[in-house]
Amino acid sequence: MALTISVIVCAHNEARYLPACLHSVLAQSRVPDELLVVNNASTDETRVVASQIPRVRVVDEPRKGLVVARETGRRHAVGDILIYADADCRAPLTWVERIERRFMRDDALIALSGPYRYYDWDWRGRALIRAYDFTVAPATQLLVKHVLRVGTIFYGGNFAVRSDALERIGGFDTSIEFHGEDTNLGRRLFAVGKVGLFHDCYLHTSARRFVAMGTREVFRLYVRNFVSELLHHRPKDTAHVDVRT
Repeated sequence: MALTISVIVCAHNEARYLPACLHSVLAQSRVPDELLVVNNASTDETRVVASQIPRVRVVDEPRKGLVVARETGRRHAVGDILIYADADCRAPLTWVERIERRFMRDDALIALSGPYRYYDWDWRGRALIRAYDFTVAPATQLLVKHVLRVGTIFYGGNFAVRSDALERIGGFDTSIEFHGEDTNLGRRLFAVGKVGLFHDCYLHTSARRFVAMGTREVFRLYVRNFVSELLHHRPKDTAHVDVRT
C-alpha cells in the first residue's frame, strides 16, 4: 500500500539556511506529499522566506522550543510517515526515496534515523565524523540497543517515524528543553517497536555548533545527555547555546 509522506522542518530564526533546505526537499526524486515548516517564534524573515516557496505550508508556533515545534508539526502533518529535518540540512536527491523504501520493505519498522555529513566543516572535522560513524557509533549501538536494550542512537535532525507510532507514545516530550530530546524519542519508540539506523539515509548539515563551541565540548555535551537520558530517562543539561548566526 502506498504511503503518504510529510517532511517537517522546524525553524527559529533560520532565514539564512532555510531556502537551501526547502529547495533540496522539493527537488527530491520522490517529492514528499507535504512540506511543512514550523515557524518557531522567529524574529527574522523565516516566515516570509518559507511562505514564498511554492508547495510549502507554514505553521506558526509562538512558544519557543525545538521539541515544542516538533510536536506542533506532528499535530498539523497529514502523512503516514513523518520525516523531520533541521533547517540547516540539505537533502541528497534520493533521501526521501530511500526512507520510503525502508518503510515499504519492512512493515514492522516504526522509525528510522540517518547520520549527518557536514557541508561547511574542514577536512579534519569531516574525517572525524566519518570515523565516528563507522567505529564508535556501531559499537555504541550494539551496546545500548542489542546488549543492554535500553534505547538506540537516534539523530534528531534526521529521522522518520510512522505517525501512528508517534501517536502511540504520546508524541514528543515537550518538557525537554533541547539536548537529549532525540535520545528520549528513540528510547521511547524502541520500547514499542522496531527502530533502525541506516547510513544510506544520511543528510548534509551544518557544522556551526562544532565551530562555535568547539569539537570536544560538543562531543562531551552529546555524550553526557545521551547517557543521562538512557540511564535516568532525563537529559543532563537543561539549557543550550543558540549558535545561529
